[in-house]
Order: sequence, then structure tokens, then C-alpha cells
Amino acid sequence: MAVETTVGVVFGFDDVLAPDSTTVLLEQNEIDSETFWAEEFQRRVTEGYDPTTACLTTLLAEIGEDGRLGRLTTDDLRAVGAELDDRLFDGVEGLFEDLHEIADGYDGVRVECYVVSEGLRSILTGTSLADECAAVYGSELATDGDSRVTGVRRPLSFTDKTKCLFEINKGIERTETRRNPYAVNESVDTEDRPIPFENVVYVGDGITDVPCFSLVKERGGRVFGVFDENERSIKQRVARDVGAPQRAENLNPPRYTMSSRLGSLLRLTVEGLCAEREIDGLEAL
Repeated sequence: MAVETTVGVVFGFDDVLAPDSTTVLLEQNEIDSETFWAEEFQRRVTEGYDPTTACLTTLLAEIGEDGRLGRLTTDDLRAVGAELDDRLFDGVEGLFEDLHEIADGYDGVRVECYVVSEGLRSILTGTSLADECAAVYGSELATDGDSRVTGVRRPLSFTDKTKCLFEINKGIERTETRRNPYAVNESVDTEDRPIPFENVVYVGDGITDVPCFSLVKERGGRVFGVFDENERSIKQRVARDVGAPQRAENLNPPRYTMSSRLGSLLRLTVEGLCAEREIDGLEAL
């Protein structure tokens, strides 16, 4: 039986699969992350900056000949991603492979994994997880001819993430929307969308992914909130301090082993979807 249905498992990255990638970049360059988030970032947010723009603007102030990040390049950022491989949360290594293997046991069903994050895409694509994803979405920085960072190209705020979900839902390649950001608004018949929202499983931060949780739940998908009250990152703490709500059901610590709550629930959810879609496919024959 040919593949008829795709289950899309969409993950955040920062504080979901690994420690906050921007914080890791700062700490590797001996920049105090407490000052960055609790003072400089928070000041911009209270001045009216969008949180993603506040983060990127604060970061850009550290880039350049006089900045503590120096003449930062995309290769430098990818190197941070490569080092994050050693800091992935418990059970993340092998998780994507497990999800693909679950789908392999069902006729007419496959799983595709995605990462949708406010973090810098150049860091995310430096991780080994990027090779296991159908697409990686993140904030993008402008560069010069020598791949040195010069500014912001495409910020990805927590509300912008919902646009990425519609791109995934409609089967629009990320490269296409970079050329034409309005492509996501094109009408696509429901039956022609390769990943219906009821086939989407969204795993995100319990603070910053509220719009995506709402969208996926309203359209029949499944959501898992990831948050560990006992191990909040500096970024999460500051987000709460400036008024970010914690509005997510089913909050779980970021542990993905087969024996952990989140890891077992996620695998069972994907298996349940695959079983349902196999039955749907057989009934349609």
C-alpha cells in the first residue's frame, strides 16, 4: 500500500530539546547571560520591543569589531549547534529515529519531524538533529559576502511560528516562502494538504508556544507542553517576569526516554495516530 498519510511531529528547540541556544552562544563567548536576559533584553521588552526583536537587537549589539562576539560568521553559529549535540536533553538522541520506526510498522503512514524555533537557524542547522528533520525553521540573520553577520533578515516570533505550521500543513517548502513570503496565504483545498492539522503533534515550551498550542488543538492535533519548574532557564524566568503566561496543559519535564512520562506519551501518541490513519486508509480502499 502506498504512503497516503503523513504524521507531522513538530518540536520547539530552545528549552524543549536542548538548553536555550542563544544562552549557550553567550556563555561560550564569556558573556554574562544573566545580564543579557534580565537587564538588556528585559529593558527592550519593557520599552515595547517584540521579544524576538529584543533578543536579536541585543545580540547584534555584541557583534562586530568592537563587540564581544566579534565578527561572528554562520560557521561560528553552526559550531555552537554542533556542540549542543552533547547537551541534548535526556532521550532526545534516538527519539526521531524511534518515531520513524513506529510509522514503519503501519501501512500507508509515515512520520516527518520538524523544528520550529525562535532561536537562530544557523545554530539549529549545526546540530545533528537537523539532518533528521524535513525542515528547520528559525530566526535568520543577514550576512555579507564572507558569511559575517550584519543584521536581521527574518525574525521568527512566537506568533510567526503559526505561519510555519500552515506552511507544513499546506506542503509549502521553506525555500519557497523565503522567495515569496505570501505563498503561505495561497488557498489550498483541505484534501490536498499533505499534513492535516489532526495529524500534527506539537511539542513546545510551556511559555512561548501558546499560539501554536491553540492552533493545533483547535484543529484536532495533539500538543505537549515542556516545562520544568525546578530547572527553569534564565530566559524562561525573565519571560515570566515580563508577563508571559504559562498556558499549556499536559506540562512535562523535557525527558524523552522510553521510560519517562513525556517520552512514553509522545511515542504512544504517534503510534495511536499511525494506527488510526492506517485504518482510515484501508477503509478508503
